[in-house]
Amino acid sequence: MAQVLEFKLPDLGEGLTEAEIVRWLVEVGDVVAVDQPVVEVETAKAMVEVPCPYGGVVTARFGEAGTELPVGAPLLTVAVGEPEPDRPAAPGADGHRAQPARAQAASAASTEAGSAASGGAGPSAGAADPGTEGSGNVLVGYGTSRAPARRRRVRPGPPAGANGRARAADPVDGPVPVISPLVRRLARENGLDLRELTGSGPDGLILRADVEYALRAAAAQGRTATAPARPRPGVEPARETAGAAPAAQAGAAALGAAPVTAAPGGDGVRTPLKGVRGAVADKLSRSRREIPDATCWVDADATELMRARAAMNAAGASTALNTAGVPKVSLIALLARICTAALARFPELNSAVDTEAREIVRFDRVHLGFAAQTERGLVVPVVRDAHARNAESLTAEFARLTEAARTGALTPAELTGGTFTLNNYGVFGVDGSTPILNHPEAAMLGVGRITPKPWVHEGELAVRQVVQLSLTFDHRVCDGGTAGGFLRYVADCVEQPAVLLRTV
Repeated sequence: MAQVLEFKLPDLGEGLTEAEIVRWLVEVGDVVAVDQPVVEVETAKAMVEVPCPYGGVVTARFGEAGTELPVGAPLLTVAVGEPEPDRPAAPGADGHRAQPARAQAASAASTEAGSAASGGAGPSAGAADPGTEGSGNVLVGYGTSRAPARRRRVRPGPPAGANGRARAADPVDGPVPVISPLVRRLARENGLDLRELTGSGPDGLILRADVEYALRAAAAQGRTATAPARPRPGVEPARETAGAAPAAQAGAAALGAAPVTAAPGGDGVRTPLKGVRGAVADKLSRSRREIPDATCWVDADATELMRARAAMNAAGASTALNTAGVPKVSLIALLARICTAALARFPELNSAVDTEAREIVRFDRVHLGFAAQTERGLVVPVVRDAHARNAESLTAEFARLTEAARTGALTPAELTGGTFTLNNYGVFGVDGSTPILNHPEAAMLGVGRITPKPWVHEGELAVRQVVQLSLTFDHRVCDGGTAGGFLRYVADCVEQPAVLLRTV
């Protein structure tokens, strides 16, 4: 007899509490394997494909495209094992009903799918007992599991008063206590075996902060060359993962379209502030409410910077590397290089304010966010360790992240953790702006369009390529003298790129 198991929308991490269904990847009656993606959802951070931890036949789906579901709400049901003959599956929320004959024909395939995903067939080649077989490496909270006797015993986390991080544990067979697919992905991409960790969450749950701590510890001991992911500015990793408000967790994400309805009286339309739009609205409101920002600006002659870029690319065109497909150095990469050099001289602006502790948190690394316009709206991907990259490396990373933004493939990690933002609004044909800071960052450099204008050059009036630069900053982290010094240094480097070579 088949057992119908309910799969609920899992916690996708980053403090997110809801997600919107973008499209279903399976139909009612389809056979799915363990960990097969079944639905694509959109959160306030990114598009995510959600895998199902059960192998069997889909009997119901809950919600159509555009439906917004909270974490823990039913997503779909799967019939696992041998189905009862002549008994149709119950209809789902979307009105679909599984075909009995189709389910019976697929039962053997579903059993094989579950067995294959768990690493091979069990002692019996027949239908698996859902209480004794599973994927083995499941997502705690909505996954299958092996028999209780074979379940891994989760050890408690570090005692109170310790560093609050995960400690190493002896590898043990059984399911890994991980809820978030993002945590599993972070560990997989960095070659970290989750079975070697004991989580600091409830009942030994492994959190993202635990993985990041383990990666930092491994890097410190020289066991990995992968730099650990950096926590969001001003927020301790454990506090962030444990349940910070969605407004505090919402990254700079796309402002997607939302359905509209006619307002009462026919005098306008209403656009719901929910999902991505709602998360961004909450974050911008919080930034304006909490941060006493100020803006200063200056005009600069960018003629020499444009000439320097042309010279770099002309020199590169004659090398074998360029003919092999290396992209030309981009203007935003040069501006980013100038920003990181300026932040090294004025580190007060590479910081955030911890309002609860009433402390300024200054960062020793520059994770540079930049604005990228896409069909889904404006997103702000983050270039990690921008201070350690040269112009060619920055160009390549900007191109990669921009393409990922265009295709909607940016991950939540690539949209969070910035410490400073570069906003090139000149691509929209405007000269200046006073933007809202990307909370909790302390500063943002704005770059307007570069356009020919009359300019006094070497005592004579000439037509030069002029750009307006603006700096919006949190007045709590510094005064006008520091902000003005930063902006003046940036302008000097734009006007005379040789200044950059002299001062770094």
